[in-house]
Amino acid sequence: MSSQSTQAHNAKFKAQNLFDVSGWACVVTGGGTGIGLMIAQAFANNGARVYITSRRKSVLDNAVETWGNTLAHPKGQLIALECDITDKSSIQKLVEQVKQKEKNVDVLVNNAGVSLGSSEVEKGDESAEQLSEELFGEDLVKWEDVYRTNVIGHFFTTAAFIPLLAATATVHPGRTAAVINNTSMSGITRTTQHHFKYNVSKGAAIHLTTLLAQELRREKANVRVNSVAPGIFPSEMTADESDESNKSTIPTGDDYGEKKGIPAGRPGRDEDMAQAVLMLACNQYAYGQTIAIEGGYLLHHP
Repeated sequence: MSSQSTQAHNAKFKAQNLFDVSGWACVVTGGGTGIGLMIAQAFANNGARVYITSRRKSVLDNAVETWGNTLAHPKGQLIALECDITDKSSIQKLVEQVKQKEKNVDVLVNNAGVSLGSSEVEKGDESAEQLSEELFGEDLVKWEDVYRTNVIGHFFTTAAFIPLLAATATVHPGRTAAVINNTSMSGITRTTQHHFKYNVSKGAAIHLTTLLAQELRREKANVRVNSVAPGIFPSEMTADESDESNKSTIPTGDDYGEKKGIPAGRPGRDEDMAQAVLMLACNQYAYGQTIAIEGGYLLHHP
């Protein structure tokens, strides 16, 4: 091979070429805070137009105002669109709004999720009667609400976006669109972590990823579906609140890793999540995978 040929071949391995999302159109549900905002920033700071959605328009507007004007890439954008993924008409409205501006969607990130309450079933010293009372006392409506958002919402949002996702292969020959479901290590671990309904919903979301990957790989859709399963990251779910910049903080000490059973010794960082989703978005050979980004938590809590 000539030196010019080898130089061109070597250029493929530059990080900016391996993970080039400049000019892409992305949709991130629940993109105004927590992990959703981390994911949105990962794409926008690398040149993508990112439509962030939430039921709370004020949260979206604050995210755009705080982070959208100082992006690291001149082509990057954060665009706020209100949407409730538990409402099919709201999802359809979202798709139509995006369709007015984009010929295709390169990446859909199903991130929106809820937890709603906890239990004490892991104390280990309950009688059979106490355990039954604890579990039967769970709120049925909250079970339904968690499942409706974490599983059903992801299903219908993906279904509604299939035409725009499938259009990617036509608009950009040689490239397939990606659906990334934000599931959780909680859907993998065998412990309840004091929230049965959340863990069950995330286990279902992981299986939903597998089923959607199987269906959407068809030639006429040609969309890749994968899942990222985060560990403990700062969010409104883990820290109970966001600050004025829509970011959350988890207090830690030197013994944090030991107490939580996390070999990495810390919660996840923005960069940890960004690296994972950029890989799943850009790697055209990744189909039907669930990648746990959890600092080694599952080694301690299999």
